[in-house]
Amino acid sequence: MSFQKQKSEESLEDYLEAILMLSRELPQVRSIDLANKLGYSKASISVALKNLCAKSYVHVNEHGFLSLTESGQARATSVLERHTILSDWLTALGVPQETASYDACRMEHTLSEESFSAIKDFLKNHPANS
Repeated sequence: MSFQKQKSEESLEDYLEAILMLSRELPQVRSIDLANKLGYSKASISVALKNLCAKSYVHVNEHGFLSLTESGQARATSVLERHTILSDWLTALGVPQETASYDACRMEHTLSEESFSAIKDFLKNHPANS
């Protein structure tokens, strides 16, 4: 995968993860909520949402509310799971929470499924507080 394509996929996953997180916090998610959460301009959010809608990951209804499609929900849930497990693992290793979350965000996009599964299995069999 080219560097540009990889960056595009990371960005797509970050948007999906943010929409999922916002949907757990708010009764309705709007593009302005996404802009505020990610710290991006409304114009950038608009371009990203067009792309996400074109890929059938997100639906925007007539009132401007965002929702994840089934495939968007699946991808967002997978990314959030990776982020949570990696962040918790790094924190358990003694990494400060803010650094762990930042590093997990970078790792969640590049770690192979094989490596992530191995980490998950290891953590399941070796709980941090036993």
